Formats: sequence, C-alpha cells, structure tokens
Amino acid sequence: QVQLVESGGGLVQAGDSLRLSCAASGRTFSSYAMGWFRQAPGKEREFVAAISWSSDSTYYSDSVKGRFTISRDNAKNTVYLQMNSLKPEDTAVYYCAAAAFATAHTMASIRRINYWGQGTQVTVSS
Repeated sequence: QVQLVESGGGLVQAGDSLRLSCAASGRTFSSYAMGWFRQAPGKEREFVAAISWSSDSTYYSDSVKGRFTISRDNAKNTVYLQMNSLKPEDTAVYYCAAAAFATAHTMASIRRINYWGQGTQVTVSS
C-alpha cells in the first residue's frame, strides 16, 4: 500500500508559478513511476506529467510541455510538479499518482495507476 498526499495548490493569476508536492509513504517509493493528473469541473481526469522510478525519463502532455517540470527525490519520498506560465485553462484538481512496473510513457494511461492522492486545487485567474 502507498499513501500519497499532495500539497502546494492555491489561487494564482495567469502567468504565475506554483510548485506542487506529493509526499509518499508505505511501500518502496523508488520502485514506482510517479505522475500527475488533473480534473477540471465537468471533464474527465487527464494526464499531465510522469517520471520514471530512476528519474531518467519524463513525459508530458502537449498542453503543459515546456511550462511544467516533474521531478522526484527518492531520498525524501517526494515528487514535485513545477508549474510556470500558468493559464486559466490549467485550473483543476491535481492528483498525484503512482504506478508499479510502469514507465513514464505508460503512466499516461489512467488504467496503469495503482494509487491516487486526494487531490489539491489549482485555480488560475485571468
């Protein structure tokens, strides 16, 4: 069992930055690929970014590529999402996710996710 707790969400203006954190506990954090998904009101949950267990591979959705950066610190059991140049369309609840035996690319499929965090709200005003 892996428990995931997100933090760092909030209300910002367009063009601002935020950094989300996800603290993991439970089974061996370093053996899981980690990622972020988001869900806006009335929309399905969508993939945002993922990182392999060793940090040698990352993968981003086209909508955030070049603006968001995912990273992890296995010593701290934490994964981060640095979000720059935020846009109103980035407004959503952001969920941390963990997947066993996955790569950064295969984590983009929601069916590969084994564990979810409770989510943190990000609101970007125009």
